[in-house]
Amino acid sequence: MVEQKVRWGILATGGIAAAFAADLVDLPDAEITAVASRRPESAEAFAERFGAARAYGDWESLAADADIDVVYVATPHAAHRAAAGLCLEAGRNVLCEKPFTLNVRETEELVALAREHDRFLMEAMWMYCNPLVRRLKALVDDGAVGEVRTVQADFGLAGPFPPAHRLRDPALGGGALLDLGVYPVSFAQLLLGEPDAVAGSALLSPEGVDLQTGAVLSWESGAMAALHCSIVGGTGGTASVTGSRGRIDVPSGFFHPERFVLHRDGRDPEEFAADPGDGPRSTLRHEAVEVMRALRAGEEESPLVPLEGSLAVMRTLDALRERIGVRYPGEVVPVAVG
Repeated sequence: MVEQKVRWGILATGGIAAAFAADLVDLPDAEITAVASRRPESAEAFAERFGAARAYGDWESLAADADIDVVYVATPHAAHRAAAGLCLEAGRNVLCEKPFTLNVRETEELVALAREHDRFLMEAMWMYCNPLVRRLKALVDDGAVGEVRTVQADFGLAGPFPPAHRLRDPALGGGALLDLGVYPVSFAQLLLGEPDAVAGSALLSPEGVDLQTGAVLSWESGAMAALHCSIVGGTGGTASVTGSRGRIDVPSGFFHPERFVLHRDGRDPEEFAADPGDGPRSTLRHEAVEVMRALRAGEEESPLVPLEGSLAVMRTLDALRERIGVRYPGEVVPVAVG
């Protein structure tokens, strides 16, 4: 069990790592103890920028640092299995960026390592920790819209991204689905659980990654989800949940919303807005706060981002990639579900 300040290690120094570190600096009970990059100069610059005591030019030294309570893995997702696995085997707790890994097999390996070493492990699905998203889920769970019939969500970036960009590089797990589509899929499964059937279609790049993907998920209850992601067209980031007695609309940025509107049959629309005290909607601090709460409580996974939920999302992403024909170098062909 962790006491007092939680001491963080940051593994990788890209944009998402910097955004996360900036939020950690503002948390009085968090401390950035060390940072690692395969480029020593990057680690040193990052450590100086965010006040970390130590900078390492390799991952192994960070994983071996016993002064660290938890490591935030912020590499491209093709390296998540290696980086998070290294830290878990060294006895570190881990918060690993989304998507958890390239495929469900790698996620299963990380979960097994965490349980073998009695370590905390969580996917950095910050949407699940967002207070307004949690409020939306509570309303749906309480029957505010009746039985859920459909879920819609989209996330697209306009680009264009050149072939050398990480979003188009198969060796880095490129494509719209894993980088952006993980959000619509996770949103649908937050509300409905793992689907019973999966269908999808995609536009593939010359490199063999998906430039945009459309998916339809369905459940034995009759519920369906229509989801879309793209790196060739900017979308509104909208979402809606339609039930037998009403609807919830998220007008933009559904994974970090400023507001949503509840429409219930026979009632005036109700708007729910983010609490200004929760900070800007783009903040990553909510997931950091949840990790620190869990560590202090001696928990090995978060009830907000449970490992089985992350495994279920990866199974769906694997099934979609099987449908659209996206494979990454050296990857075992995923087994389709549904």
